[in-house]
Amino acid sequence: MIQERKGLSFNGYIAALVLLALTLGCLWGIAANAAPSEGGKFIFIIAMPIVVACWLGFFMVQPNQGKVLTLFGHYVGTEKRSGLRWTIPLFMRRAVSLRIRNFESAKIKVNDNQGNPIEIAAIVVWKVTDTAEAVFEVDDYESYVTIQSESALRILASSYPYDPRDDEEAEIALRSHPVEVSDRLTAEIQERLGKAGITVHEARISHLAYAQEIASAMLQRQQASAIIAARSRIVDGAVGMVDMALQQLNAKQIVELDDERKAAMVSNLLVVLCSDKNAQPVINSGSLY
Repeated sequence: MIQERKGLSFNGYIAALVLLALTLGCLWGIAANAAPSEGGKFIFIIAMPIVVACWLGFFMVQPNQGKVLTLFGHYVGTEKRSGLRWTIPLFMRRAVSLRIRNFESAKIKVNDNQGNPIEIAAIVVWKVTDTAEAVFEVDDYESYVTIQSESALRILASSYPYDPRDDEEAEIALRSHPVEVSDRLTAEIQERLGKAGITVHEARISHLAYAQEIASAMLQRQQASAIIAARSRIVDGAVGMVDMALQQLNAKQIVELDDERKAAMVSNLLVVLCSDKNAQPVINSGSLY
């Protein structure tokens, strides 16, 4: 595996001054040795093309950018120091961005671990940290990020249920545990992209829903579960209020009720407290019984 190492380059401003001095020296030498018979003139004529060719060795490195240097197919090194740089003109230079990037996957359809078809998408935050691996270990590292991220997302979605009610034994569900799912997705993607010199900073689910063919049925189930939960809460509260009313009537000796009248009172109070409509009172104008 090719590992990144520091490239061979020099400060461009100092190199420009040196080459400028050499260029002026060659021009002066050619002009000073005007006689064709003088051997010094030929030395300056031969040196002049070499000096001119050295001017081709300048290149610019932007902030958060790396230049991968190769010589006849051999990796020489990577230059990350920003500014004007100079290197041997024969070196080929390829720019690689080191900036943090965002990638949003397409919405893919996959089955969760209960077999329910769901739609899921994710946002991946990544950057290149090893330019040599990114350039030489994979053919196209940007395409590699896209394909491997979607592959990891499919595996993640098939490992957990969509909703915790789908699998009561599952400790993590896609909808109810976003932090745990994000950490697992980040680790899953990093395991695949590490060999390409890429570091994943964050991976989060950006879209999560049941597939259209079962969305309506799942919505009805969720609504039914919500209604049952609400009714259970109402009944628990009503029973507590009835018990409190009987205890206060007995403690203050306001009225003595036999078992039959207690049952009737409990029934009436539960109807009033648990009903989703306003109660219609009935006034008894006769005797107590």
